[in-house]
Amino acid sequence: MFGNLFEEDYSSVSNSQYGKDKKLKTKALEPPAPREFTNLSGIRNQGGTCYLNSLLQTLHFTPEFREALFSLGPEELGSLEDKEKVDAKVRIIPLQLQRLFAQLLLLDQEAASTTDLTDSFGWTSNEEMRQHDVQELNRILFSALETSLVGTSGHDLINRLYHGTIVNQIVCRECGNISEKQEDFLDLTVAVKNVSGLEDALWNMYVEEEVFDYDNLYHCGTCDRLVKASKLAKLRKLPPFLTVSLLRFNFDFMKCERYKETSCYTFPLRINLRPFCEQSESDDSEYIYDLFSVIIHKGGCYGGHYHVYIKDVDHLGNWQFQEKKSKPDVNMEDLQNEEEIEDPLMILKAILLQEEHNLIAVDQLGQKLLKKMGTSWNKKYRKEYGPLRKFLQLHSQVFLLSSDESTVSLLKNCSLQPKLDFQRNDKQIFKTLTSEAPGLNDSTSCPHWFDINDSKVQPIKEKDIEQQFQGKESAYMLFYRKSQLQRPSEARGNPRYGVPCHLLNEMDAANIELQTKRAECDSANNNFEFHLHLGPHYHFFNGALHPLVSQTESMWDLTFDKRKTLGDLRQSLFQLLEFWEGDMVLSVAKLVPAGLHIYQTLDRDELTLCEIEVADGEDIFVWNGVEVGGVRIQTGIDCEPLLLNVLYLATSSEGKECQQLVESPYVFPSNAEVGSIFSAFTVPIGSILIKNAESTGDGGWTAVPKEDMKKTFREQGLQNGSLILIQKPNDDESLLTKQEKWITSMNEINWLQVKNLCQLESEEKQVKISATINTVVFDIRIKAIKELKLMKELAENSCLRPINRNGKLLCPVPDKYTLKEAELKMGSSLGLCLGKAPTSTQLFLFFTVGSDVQPGTEMEIIVEETVSVRDCLKIMLEKSGLPGDTWHLRKMDWSYEAGEPLCEEDATLKELMICSGDTLVLIEGKLPTSGFLKVPIWWYQLRVPSGHWKSHLDQMSCAASPGRVQRAPSTQGAPGNLHKEAALHYLGDVEISEDATLVDLKVQAMTLPSFSEFVVPSPSFLRAWALESRRPGRLLRAPQQQLREYKLGRRTEVCLEPLHKEESLGPKDLLLRTQLRIPGERAYSLSVDLVWDTAKGCTAASLRHRVADFYSLPVEKIEIAKYFPEKFEWLPISSWNQQISKRKKKKKQDNLQGAPYYLKDGDTIGIKNLLLEDDDDFSTIRDDIGKEKQKQLALGKKKSREALRVHDGDVSSCTDTLAQPRGPEASLSIHVGSFR
Repeated sequence: MFGNLFEEDYSSVSNSQYGKDKKLKTKALEPPAPREFTNLSGIRNQGGTCYLNSLLQTLHFTPEFREALFSLGPEELGSLEDKEKVDAKVRIIPLQLQRLFAQLLLLDQEAASTTDLTDSFGWTSNEEMRQHDVQELNRILFSALETSLVGTSGHDLINRLYHGTIVNQIVCRECGNISEKQEDFLDLTVAVKNVSGLEDALWNMYVEEEVFDYDNLYHCGTCDRLVKASKLAKLRKLPPFLTVSLLRFNFDFMKCERYKETSCYTFPLRINLRPFCEQSESDDSEYIYDLFSVIIHKGGCYGGHYHVYIKDVDHLGNWQFQEKKSKPDVNMEDLQNEEEIEDPLMILKAILLQEEHNLIAVDQLGQKLLKKMGTSWNKKYRKEYGPLRKFLQLHSQVFLLSSDESTVSLLKNCSLQPKLDFQRNDKQIFKTLTSEAPGLNDSTSCPHWFDINDSKVQPIKEKDIEQQFQGKESAYMLFYRKSQLQRPSEARGNPRYGVPCHLLNEMDAANIELQTKRAECDSANNNFEFHLHLGPHYHFFNGALHPLVSQTESMWDLTFDKRKTLGDLRQSLFQLLEFWEGDMVLSVAKLVPAGLHIYQTLDRDELTLCEIEVADGEDIFVWNGVEVGGVRIQTGIDCEPLLLNVLYLATSSEGKECQQLVESPYVFPSNAEVGSIFSAFTVPIGSILIKNAESTGDGGWTAVPKEDMKKTFREQGLQNGSLILIQKPNDDESLLTKQEKWITSMNEINWLQVKNLCQLESEEKQVKISATINTVVFDIRIKAIKELKLMKELAENSCLRPINRNGKLLCPVPDKYTLKEAELKMGSSLGLCLGKAPTSTQLFLFFTVGSDVQPGTEMEIIVEETVSVRDCLKIMLEKSGLPGDTWHLRKMDWSYEAGEPLCEEDATLKELMICSGDTLVLIEGKLPTSGFLKVPIWWYQLRVPSGHWKSHLDQMSCAASPGRVQRAPSTQGAPGNLHKEAALHYLGDVEISEDATLVDLKVQAMTLPSFSEFVVPSPSFLRAWALESRRPGRLLRAPQQQLREYKLGRRTEVCLEPLHKEESLGPKDLLLRTQLRIPGERAYSLSVDLVWDTAKGCTAASLRHRVADFYSLPVEKIEIAKYFPEKFEWLPISSWNQQISKRKKKKKQDNLQGAPYYLKDGDTIGIKNLLLEDDDDFSTIRDDIGKEKQKQLALGKKKSREALRVHDGDVSSCTDTLAQPRGPEASLSIHVGSFR
């Protein structure tokens, strides 16, 4: 579900640094690595079990829990050896936990495995690859342990350590009666949203009271009536260990998606819980708790990674911050200034100089930087220097990235700064970074905190915990222990304390076995196997070295320690080969199809075999370095022999040519010229056709132009097994067409279709041109001109343009591209058009006029990529023949609409990342200057049967009700369609400063020429809305507020709605469109604008009172509902009832502006008079019609999708997988047997 969002341990296989042709040394059979300097063990991640690892480490570093579990012997839990027996009651989960804790304490390995434990849970490999919530796991694991320990002395282990109680009380304000209910808890769940920290959350939960009053009264059993009351909760019993779960994950009902709360949430290292508990005579020390574990979640709500900060109570680990060891040959000096420490180039180089061979994985480089600097690359350097890999690429004079960019090394010939200086600076950098780290002298007085991240364990300082208060990587679970809990002195620094004897014996035996295996493995891993090829046993024949007798007799296998030098290897060979005389040169060789070839000579005898980068299983050629068997040998990759298959016409015994092709293997050096084939086969110079080894079928032949005869075989892309056809001169008919076994028809050759679009008459309208993926576009174009029998002059003034499935001509393809580089598929159509293709520094752009863009109406232009936006606009205006200078450019977006304007008119197209094939749109209207907005203004008015707005204004004035309610005309029907029943008239654009106020905007809008037909007394008679999807959306309510504060943006449009009286809305006022339902009809009366003051609360009861008061109806005799026009549905609004209030609901949750109503300005509220109509139906006939249309539309979409699935049924399953949406989350469970 979470893909590769979580860190995984790939300790089973090491990365090879030699390439795919060399042996990979797997570590599957190697023993696990020993513990690092912290002397603590991590836990390996099985793929998605970081959440499990973090919780297990917390339990392991809870000594009271660990020792209580160890106290249960085999007589109570059974034995793992008996788990397969039918009648045996073996409690596997606690036994596996005991064994895991013993391994974490005593087994000398870097990380323990949880495979046996998860097997005891009944989990499959799929479960181990899927991440779950650690808070959920905590409850499920405790439940599984309680079930497993039934009937043992540890049956109450969980309750004894983690169980607490909460008391909930409701106090009657009339008689003082207290209704009490007690709840048990194993962990406290506290809110994060809108809370500053843990103490604030606990205050809200256990100090503040919830009051029942007004419409939300409490029924007192003693008074036997509804009364005012208060509800409160207190902690009654505190456990020795307090677990706190933070509610960081919430649901956004507006966006209908989950999200993670990353705001700052503080929690203390020591907390006094007395204010949150019931009154008692106990001492304060009973309520003091110390933090000892913080489980941290990094990522979002759908994926991430867990690790844990843990306090080592028993001081089992080595809490020291490592100083980097200085090399003996480097003189340590102080840095000249602190700028060197801030320079990422120096930091990275200093880290690499500390690595063996100056080589490290890129991911580990980032981790080392984090460890040394205390901050990650992304936080410190990404904003200024970009991603880490990009930074390494940009500094190629210093760093060398591998081909797959997984590893990075330091160039030996780096000239940026002398190596000694870097080493000196490197030591000082690390000394500066770790100068504050406490050593052994003062470590005993400091709390020992460690960051345990799966297999990795690192010491941290107590102040580092503050970094987990907020952000995507932040605290998720907190674990506190009573400060009164004291550990025995014999447990301090003693990992064997409390471990049962049978587990001590098992761990001791396992450690002895590990030491033996490591010694054997160390010896095996430091040995290289070489294949020695002795020069006197070889001769040079047919372009390569071949053994005189046989391969087995000419090759010796030698095992040698890779830590020894090249000189040691040479000396050993002198002793081994007693017959050798003269110089001995060792060279790296390789077996190729042609034979054995020598690549690189090994020198510098003082270097070890690792340092000269010799691989395990390497072929070593032993010779004098000059000749073999009297023949001088060429070495290196450039002259690597190629075994090619040459086709030519056979000659008869009389010397005449036969009409039969003969295939003959022949070896050529890679750096030989292609034309040397004619001299090698003593044939007249003619033509050559080549076919690469990868090409399948009868096609794929390519002719070599005469000017390319001097190119080498490697430059032509030939490889071992490639075919070469020699054809005699002046033979127009290819030899291939004479042999059916080579080719049967032209249709079997790969081809492209070229259409004549040059507006020149031709006998042929289109032709098929045979080609391969390596064919150059220029060759196809020239051949098409010939076959279409067009003028030769077109060769200088024509280009090929792809034609898409809609028949549109796309961007021209540069002549120098191959079909593969141009991403052209075989069988596709190209158009031969007039005009040259753009060069590498030019852009081919489409452009059109106006925002209403119709596909196929675009014009085309070729400009330099360095041209400015202003100059490009002038060129486009000139080509389209448009007058004036009041135009600007916008880039077409993915939905074929005019997107954001290109505001930086002096910027080049390249700087704005405009690419060939992009479409630009010419929009009339000059762009506003910086700090100004260009706002389109619309007139919004509800449609009325006839007459002018002013005349209807008079009618409304007569019928207006007193107070803050304004009546507006409407047609009968469904509310929610008010915007469809309203008219939007475009008035014009207003250019205005962002510092201007809303009143200024209205005043300028009233000066527009189109506004003159309306009679509006003053700006206060206008209501302003921000348009959203051509309908009023956000109400702009504060007249004196600056437009900048509204954050309108460059594409926001504003509509003005006329009012019959001045309006001044307060910040807490909510404007609603209310309609009274007509009894007996499925319709509503005219719309009424209602201003509702929500200062006292935006509750259902308050809204009901306001509506009832306005319509002069009893509040208990009305029903109200909000209309959702996009769904054609009504949602009744009712007060919270008492049953809901009795739950711990916050008052702010009773808010109509939240879920599920999301009440906002402009919403439609339907009112039903229950005195005249008592059913619960709010819908109208128009709603039924709308729902039916939506149903039909959804049905049509479903059929279209099914048809598309049938059509694409042959698409590969991997493509389907990529397109699949995220599936539902799987539940977490632990399977436990019955022990009752």
